[in-house]
Amino acid sequence: MTRMKNSPSLSPFFSFFTKLALAIAMVFLAVSPSRAGERAAWMQEARFGVMSHYLADWRARTDGEPASIAHWNELIDNFNVEKLAGQLASVGAKYYLLTIGQNSGYYLAPNATYDKLTGVTSPEQSKCSRRDLISDLQAALAKRGIKLMVYLPSGAPVGDRAAVKALEFQNGPYRNREFQLKWEAVIRDWSLRWGDKVSGWWFDGCYWPNTMYRADDGGPGFATFAAAARAGNPNAALGFNPGVVPRTISMTPHEDYIAGELDKPERWSPMRIAGGRLDGAQVHVLCYLGERWGTGKPRFTGEQVVEFSRKVAEQKGAITWDTPLQKDGTFAPEFVEQLKLVGEALGTAGAAGTVK
Repeated sequence: MTRMKNSPSLSPFFSFFTKLALAIAMVFLAVSPSRAGERAAWMQEARFGVMSHYLADWRARTDGEPASIAHWNELIDNFNVEKLAGQLASVGAKYYLLTIGQNSGYYLAPNATYDKLTGVTSPEQSKCSRRDLISDLQAALAKRGIKLMVYLPSGAPVGDRAAVKALEFQNGPYRNREFQLKWEAVIRDWSLRWGDKVSGWWFDGCYWPNTMYRADDGGPGFATFAAAARAGNPNAALGFNPGVVPRTISMTPHEDYIAGELDKPERWSPMRIAGGRLDGAQVHVLCYLGERWGTGKPRFTGEQVVEFSRKVAEQKGAITWDTPLQKDGTFAPEFVEQLKLVGEALGTAGAAGTVK
């Protein structure tokens, strides 16, 4: 694929951001890896959290309503943060991980940098929601002592061809230097907006780490990526996901916890874990309760969910269960029941106080 050049109107913008990104990265380069694991130490105490996918294209398939800017804003405006936070508190979850967006190009919080890079010239054209759902949700969670984490792919929204072109992204084992500089600017915008409201980031799709993030050419990589995510909160815990890997592994010294994506809990191997860490990173496992990620009815019995959760807890790891959301941003009763069993088994349900 021929590499696309920056639009002339954005060249000064990116000249500035390239210099800024590299300058910030230099500040973090020496200190970030040495703190790996420390920023995620609270996850070991938390033991148990919940994740949800709330995505425009997924909702369109579920609700039978085509994705559109107007409909997306309507969904986000009616997302019930107080009820969701109350459900999470009732089951004993100590943190919650929510998608900012994924492949559709729709995101659940404003981002002026993303809009500028993708050619949006008015609020009516933006696929970033008017409401900052992350800030509103965090306020509801904080009242109940629950931390908030956010999910974002490491690549462009591949379902939005215009955005892919504007961001100069090539899907595959490519260096993607220009894209990375732009994506780091987008991430930095959100990080500065939210500051310490966001306690951690889970970055998906780091499938080609050697090609994209470990290249020894002085360009963007894991260090600058981490610096962008921590621009607003230097204590934010980061995890980079290489996909489904049954064996627990850490991707880079610049992450604080292991992303831990798993589809079949029985395949998980706790090899070489000591004190809740492996190779310096906090042990963490992410699996889903529904029939698929973010959708479907429960696929496990309550006993099976508890058994695996205990297995992770015995290794001083944190277990995150992906749980489907209904249209209004809340859990169906059958999932609340399963999550409560986990909280009771791990001793977090009804526990007073805040995870520090």
